[in-house]
Order: sequence, then C-alpha cells, then structure tokens
Amino acid sequence: MKFSNKPLSQTVTQLCLAKGIDHIVISPGSRNAPLTIGFTEHPDFKNFSIVDERCAAFFALGLAQQLQKPVAVVCTSGSALLNYFPAVAEAYYIDIPLVVISADRPEHLVEVGDGQTIQQENVYGNHILYSANCKEGQEHQVFNETEINIALNTAIELNGPVHINVPFSEPLYHSVPDLLVRPQHVPARQQFSEKIEEDAWKGFSEMWNTSLKKMVLVGVLKPNSIEAQQIKSLAEDESVVVLTETTSNVHHPNFIPAIDQLISSLTETEFEALQPDVLLTFGGLIVSKRIKAFLRKFQPKKHWHIDSKKAYDTFFALDYHGKTSPNFFLSALYENCDSVKSEYQHHWLQVRQHRLSQHENYLAEIPFSDFKVFATLFETAPKNIQLQLANSATIRYAQLFQIDPSFEVFCNRGTSGIDGSTSTAIGAAVASKKQTVYITGDLSFFYDSNALWNEYIPSNFRIIIVNNGGGGIFRILPGDKETKNFKTYFETKHQLNASQLCDMYQLDYVSANTISEVSSALKRFYTESERPKVLEVFTPSDINDKILLEYFKFIA
Repeated sequence: MKFSNKPLSQTVTQLCLAKGIDHIVISPGSRNAPLTIGFTEHPDFKNFSIVDERCAAFFALGLAQQLQKPVAVVCTSGSALLNYFPAVAEAYYIDIPLVVISADRPEHLVEVGDGQTIQQENVYGNHILYSANCKEGQEHQVFNETEINIALNTAIELNGPVHINVPFSEPLYHSVPDLLVRPQHVPARQQFSEKIEEDAWKGFSEMWNTSLKKMVLVGVLKPNSIEAQQIKSLAEDESVVVLTETTSNVHHPNFIPAIDQLISSLTETEFEALQPDVLLTFGGLIVSKRIKAFLRKFQPKKHWHIDSKKAYDTFFALDYHGKTSPNFFLSALYENCDSVKSEYQHHWLQVRQHRLSQHENYLAEIPFSDFKVFATLFETAPKNIQLQLANSATIRYAQLFQIDPSFEVFCNRGTSGIDGSTSTAIGAAVASKKQTVYITGDLSFFYDSNALWNEYIPSNFRIIIVNNGGGGIFRILPGDKETKNFKTYFETKHQLNASQLCDMYQLDYVSANTISEVSSALKRFYTESERPKVLEVFTPSDINDKILLEYFKFIA
C-alpha cells in the first residue's frame, strides 16, 4: 500500500476512512493526483472513475441517495469543480450528504494568469453547508485537521453537501510507504433527542381535536420512512384527508396519491369544501403546482411542517416548524388526541373513486400518446423495482397514476432540473440491490448523455425514453404555440434518437412507435441480460398536449 507524500492528502483520506466515507468518485486530472493516489491505493475505498465532472457529481448523488451516507467526489483544479455545482445545489435542497473535495493551486499561484486557476474558496456560496478552505504546509496541520473534521461531520450530521478545498504544490505524483501524519478523528455527534415544545403542542392538539377538516400533505420521502402504525392512525381518522405524491413512497387505500387527478376539475365551491382547517405537512418538496395554487388561495387556519432540519413556507401560511421526525410527531399526536366525527375523508375518497373510474374510461378511448405510454409503463413494470424518474413531463405524468406500493420511487426534486437525472439513476443502480428502471423524456436523456460514459452500469439497469421530439411539456403551458419561434426556442424540436448512443456505449436498444409495439417490447425488456437495455418510445408530439388537457375535463 502506498500513500501520497502530501500530508494534506493523507489528512483528507484518513479522516474520510475514519468516518466511514468509503465511496469515492474521481474525475481524472493532474492537480488532484495526491488525492487520487491516496484513495485508489487504499484497499478500503471503493473508487469510481467518471470523466465528466457534472455526471460524476450526480452519479455520486445517486450513490449517496441509496447508501444513505456521505459519498465523496474528487476533482482537479479550475473549472472542474464548477461542473459539480448543479449536483451540489440538488444535494443542498434534498438533503444528500455530498462531499466535494477539490484540488487547488497553492495561494501564491492563484490569480497570476495561469490556466485553470479560478477563485475556488467558498465557490458554492449559499448552496453548501460548510466550506473548508485548507492551507498547504506542515505549520497548518492542526488548522486543516479541524476544518476537515468540521466539514465531514457537517455532511454526516446535517445530511447535506460540504466542500473541502485542498491546495497542492508540484511535484504531485510522489508517494511514500507509510503515513507522515495521523490526523485526530473527531467523531460526528449523535442525533438529538426528539421533543415538541409544550406550548406549541398544546395549541396544536387543541386545534386538532376540534377540527373537522384536517389535511396531511406528504412530500418527498425515502421508502419505509413512515411506520405502519402511523399510517394506520392517519388512514382510520375520518377527519383527515391524506394527499401523497409519487415521490412520497407512502401508500394506503385511504390515502389519495394522484393529487392533480383529484383537484384539477374542482369548482370554486368544491375547493371551499376541500379547504382544510389544519394542514400538516412532512417530507420534501412538492411536485404538484395545482396543490400549491389551491393552498395558497384557500389557506388553512393552521399549517405545521414536521422536519428535523428545515421548513419552507410554501403556502404562505406556516405557523410552526416542528423540529422532530414525522414518526415521533404522529405517535405523540394519536396518543394524546381524540377522534373526531367527520365526513371529510369519506367524501373525498368518493370523489377520488369517481375520478379513478373516469380515468380508466379515458384510457380506453384515447389514441397512442404520451399519456397512453406512461399508463402502460406503470402498469407493466415488475414489482419490487427501484423506479428513478426524470424531471419535467416524466414526473408530472407519474403524478396521475397509482404507483405500485412495491416500487421505491426517486426523483431529483431539489432544484427540479433535467440535468443529471440519468447520472443519478445510474449511481443509484450501482448502490442498490434491486433492479433499477429509469424513465425519462428525450430532452433530459440527451442533455445528460455523457452519463452513459460509465463503466459501472449494472446489466439489469433499464432506461425507458419517451421521445416526443422536443420539450412537449411546454405545449401544455399557457401561451401561443403557433408563433414561428415556439418550436425552436421553447419546444426545442429535434430528430435525434438514442440508437447510435447505445451502439457506442454497448447498450441493448429497441424502439417502439405504437402501443402494441410498446407492449411487445416490454414482455422481454425486464428479463436478465448481459448488457443494460434501452427502450425508446416515439410518440406524436402534435396531440400529447391536447390529450392531457382534455383528461382533466373528462374525469370531472
């Protein structure tokens, strides 16, 4: 075993090892050679080489998403670490512990006119939980150990991205047979005990006991986050309507998963009937624009958000942030609150049942389209898969269908960008024991096509591309679609397909142009294979928006 001869490299790698940060994604470069030597020469690190830094960071994000512990990304100096920024911002908003370790030139060589020298200290600004700006030289060893300990512990304790910037002088490639430094490991703190402030709890329990209309809205959650007993308590409370999203990973027959399906056709009077006295939210960011618009206009009297870390005032009505876990809060709630007689849940479950019946009728009569394809994909996917969804149209269509409770669903809903979805899905597939199925639109797929420049894609990984020849979601939004610039500057029309990319990256490829071809391809798509598979479905772009907009009128 060899070690870089740079004490700062040894400090970084040894502290990562001590804290269990053992998955390392490295983008090749020169200035980061001491770090590359330190990580790749040690048998306890699992290293990945990803050339494109933007893809590397999202790949690491997918690993961390599944491993539920920090993953490090390592790059050379200069513009390399700027390519990490989209994934850093995503990690910041979805609470993923991403550790960015960037090599840098020593201070006296920064801002002197050399290539690939930028101001790297604090480069991520407000989208990072901690920036450790290390200094080269033995005299700074205590300072560096302190900064690196703080950064790594912050990632562990607060579940978010941190940045460690480490300067190295040349020569960069020398190694030694033993450690020159043995940095002090300061362990991360254990989680705090959970509690709710007595005064706040008294006010909320009184409101809960007297309200006939209580709404629980669940955002992004990891699978199995909510205990079965807490789900049962909510489901059996007739004064509670529980609205979940595809990304919530929470299921019960008495919960309403397709929010837009339920509320898009409501009248003003019906919205008033749905308006809750109390709104209880937990989980991450909400996909549905319609539920946001509804709750901003028909605001609850009280809104509590339960999250141990943060609360956004999404509906401009937030009264209290309960800094505890949803399980602790719900357990305390139903141990201390009384049941309330109400028709609230029963009524809206009846409305939901009507919508579901109309939904099936609509599917039976519409032609081949995005809507028809997504329905087929969700109906035929095998059980117990990890389902990764791209942003834009893909996640919004998913909101309209009942997702099998055995699916584990993930989507980058922090910044909600189309960049990096494929890379994230591949990283997640590498870390997961389940088969991973990734569904994406064409723009999102081609935008992140360097994600396939990756030697680690599991053979059971499956990609489904719904290719409508451009950004079809923009046809759904209000505005004039017939202007001469719409197709070029909004919809982004193209004639691309994925076949040549699949040839280049050695992926099995099949395409489909009709619903019967889709059904036929899917019969063999999930079976075992020596290589990953891609199914590309070409849909007619000129009718997709009409079919989706008519859907909400039909199901009323």
